[in-house]
Amino acid sequence: MKTELRDSNGRIVGKIVFIANGKQEGRDSNGRLKGTYDEKANTTRDSNGRIVGKGNLLAALITSSLFV
Repeated sequence: MKTELRDSNGRIVGKIVFIANGKQEGRDSNGRLKGTYDEKANTTRDSNGRIVGKGNLLAALITSSLFV
């Protein structure tokens, strides 16, 4: 299953893809990995594997790159 993230104009800015074992991947509109979320550990990691924070922050990781 996947969830598409859209901007205010309806353009897809990223996707959150559900993978095995309660994990999710966040990818930008070009398919580049922005981060992963582990439900069991309740942590989000960036594309380099560094912990970003507790909880599911994938949408924030994907959309934060829009404003840089």
